[in-house]
Amino acid sequence: MILIYTVCKNKTEAKKIALMLLKLKLIACANFWPITSVYSWKSKIVTGKEIVLLLKTRKNYYKKIESVIKKVHSYEAPCILKIEVDKAEGEYLQWLFKETKII
Repeated sequence: MILIYTVCKNKTEAKKIALMLLKLKLIACANFWPITSVYSWKSKIVTGKEIVLLLKTRKNYYKKIESVIKKVHSYEAPCILKIEVDKAEGEYLQWLFKETKII
């Protein structure tokens, strides 16, 4: 199991990405919440509101998910991070694998 962390420009974009990945059965669950970010972009310091999108999935789905995110994301260089999960509760893990089974 892995977590994929990305940020989106707004809730609409985060929900669009999450729903697309759920329909493709590439993720079992998505969480999103508002944040304030400060970062350097093209030699300028930027502060802005964004939405964190946290996706829960199988390890071997990362490249497919990364590809989908890049196709629909509005950012020129979206943050897409793969976080390895060392341990997960057994029943949750069973549910995740059941929900992400591509037929």
